[in-house]
Amino acid sequence: MSLILAGICLFTYAHPFYVSIINIAYSSSKKKIEISARIFYDDLELALNHDGNTNLNILKPQRKESIDSAISAYFEKYLRVSTNGKIQVLNYVGYEIEDEVAWCYFEVPQLQPLKKLEIYTRMLYNNFKNQSHIFHATVDGLRQSTKIDNPKSFVKMEF
Repeated sequence: MSLILAGICLFTYAHPFYVSIINIAYSSSKKKIEISARIFYDDLELALNHDGNTNLNILKPQRKESIDSAISAYFEKYLRVSTNGKIQVLNYVGYEIEDEVAWCYFEVPQLQPLKKLEIYTRMLYNNFKNQSHIFHATVDGLRQSTKIDNPKSFVKMEF
């Protein structure tokens, strides 16, 4: 009986928090914004399957293009980035799995210096009431960070 209880407790505490980390980096010399989102891969997979009514397996995809398409569409739907007052299109670069997380990569051309960054997100909120997002934005070496928790969905930074 105690072995069963220990197994239940271990399973319950295996993933006790829901957080993503989104890094946004702008370099005026590169004239682009690079975005990387770090999300527990099981959370992302659940959200993709729930949102797209699919049965995708991120770790062992039958067709990687299906995962790429689903991630791109999910981010397009639930993450909006505005720079200097203009909504940007996130160009999906790809994803990779590292330990328990999925790294999702995007780029945005940014020809003008980045002065104002606004982010709207509802990622994973439909699946996890305790979802949090940590944002790190670095503009030409100057870094700002903030955190929001469901249901908050808006972040504004000025450089």
